[in-house]
Amino acid sequence: MSIISLHNVSLNLAGNQILDHVNWQIQPQERMALVGRNGAGKSTLLKLLQGEIVHDSGQIHQQNGLRVAGLTQDVPVSQDETVYHFLVKGLGEVGEVLAQLHVASTDGDLDKLAQCQQQIDHLQAWDLLPKIETMASRLALDTNASMNNLSGGMKRRTLLAAALIASPDLLLLDEPTNHLDINAIEWLEAYLKNYSGSLLVVTHDRQFLANVANRIVEIDRGRLHTHECSYETYLDRREANRLSEQKQDNLFDKRLSEEEAWLRTGVKARRTRNEGRVRALKAMREQHQQRRSQVSKVKSLSLDVSRSGNVVVEAENLNYSINGKPLLRDFSFLLTRGDKVGIVGPNGCGKTTMVRLLLGELTPDSGKVHRGTSLSIAYFDQLRRHLDEQETVMANVGDGADFVTINGKQKHVASYLRDFLFQPETFNQPVSSLSGGERNRLLLAKLFARPANLLVMDEPTNDLDIETLELLEGMLVDYPGTLLLISHDRAFINQVVTSVLIYEGDGQFNEYVGGYEDYHQVKKQQQRATTSQVVATARRDPVKKLNFTEQRELSKLPQQIEKLEEKIEALQAEMANPAFYQQDRQEISRFQKTLADNEAALAQLYARWEVLEEKQ
Repeated sequence: MSIISLHNVSLNLAGNQILDHVNWQIQPQERMALVGRNGAGKSTLLKLLQGEIVHDSGQIHQQNGLRVAGLTQDVPVSQDETVYHFLVKGLGEVGEVLAQLHVASTDGDLDKLAQCQQQIDHLQAWDLLPKIETMASRLALDTNASMNNLSGGMKRRTLLAAALIASPDLLLLDEPTNHLDINAIEWLEAYLKNYSGSLLVVTHDRQFLANVANRIVEIDRGRLHTHECSYETYLDRREANRLSEQKQDNLFDKRLSEEEAWLRTGVKARRTRNEGRVRALKAMREQHQQRRSQVSKVKSLSLDVSRSGNVVVEAENLNYSINGKPLLRDFSFLLTRGDKVGIVGPNGCGKTTMVRLLLGELTPDSGKVHRGTSLSIAYFDQLRRHLDEQETVMANVGDGADFVTINGKQKHVASYLRDFLFQPETFNQPVSSLSGGERNRLLLAKLFARPANLLVMDEPTNDLDIETLELLEGMLVDYPGTLLLISHDRAFINQVVTSVLIYEGDGQFNEYVGGYEDYHQVKKQQQRATTSQVVATARRDPVKKLNFTEQRELSKLPQQIEKLEEKIEALQAEMANPAFYQQDRQEISRFQKTLADNEAALAQLYARWEVLEEKQ
């Protein structure tokens, strides 16, 4: 039985037909990904399901008592409340008691603390406390901070945590991976795979989509199309459907053209015996007028760049600190012509700072940076500082000129903007009026309108629809220059780069050949080698039958391993917090040594278990 069903539902917003007589059902425990082009209505559909907007016609039925909650793209208005209160206020009475408990614990109010504890006993809500702490830790939230003081990105993290804590029957997530680093994204994937309710997620992160969803729902020109398949299979089906639709449209247009030519032949077309054919032609005209064509795609550009020197950037033993806390320690790196390097690490670890040091925008505390000859640099900034908010769209791309030069040929700015799906009515609008996705497209257009042999991109995939993202991916793969790419999008990194710089703690960035997946495989091989070495050492002991002491040891090993794994997971979660790396260097080193010691102890426990099992 479905938890929500749409029957002949239509919705039109500002002349845009979002839903056109749609029938659709959501079943219990479904994990769905909602896909479609920017502007197709993905976020609007989520708002409709959440009850924030009302449909024009049709009926929406939902199960009695159904709880719906989620994360929207809209950043909440600043409120004078703590992050902790915002996280729990969706829990109703239980949430208010938990908020009071948190305040009492912070203030040391023992009487209020005892009163809250009694209420929580009565409400049987103790199991929520570790869940709240886990969400706050995993998403690096300061529960005592004020919502007023949070950035837009941290507010979205708080919204995500609140939605997960609420555990609704239907969880709606709109771009949940924005502002998350890879560690947090991988944790969220694992959490959603085991989510007990139904899930509908909108995301441009293709690997996240493929790992989380088992059903694809496509919104296209007012219709919903359901695909019971993997994302890869959906892509094949989508392309086949596109080609089939294009073929049918071409046949229809040919027939319409023939009928129009017949009508123009004159009197015989108006004879009584041909009135039926005339009526059929009128119907064809109406059908053609009502047909909604497929949305255009951003056109691929073949980029031709000038040749730089063989050495693009060389860094030797760079050190850089902020307020006495190191972000980069003894960093050496060589970037040569044609390299495409991905930079990966948790938020706040210093990825952007490192790039700015390499480009000469910052001066290192010590060490040297040598930049090669004939460099022409284009910088895609995630804060979009290279866009003038008050200038028009055309002025930003053309810098006041009417033409841009692409591959040595002049092209009018208006024509060039159409290649990036900008409509004529937006050409003279200020950049401040554009959406996040439109601004990213504009910044891409601005970058590619200038010849550059070193392209630096800081989180370019945010707010891009999947089709534009795939096109950008293809352009960067074919890009003949040198690329530095900061991104949390694993699929994008895997497809584009030739090596990755991975942050591994204590101001250390280490380089690995290949993409992020290749790095993962290297780390797994290293871990297996360490475990094998420990096992081999343990097996050198003569094999005997288990004595009483060894039997007791074997029986206790599973519990010891489980506790140690939980401890390691907690340590790793704390290290994923950007604030962790703002501590003193000695404290960070001590913490990392504790983690390494625990991992080594875990490997020894596994090895000992294997030896005892084999001996038994």
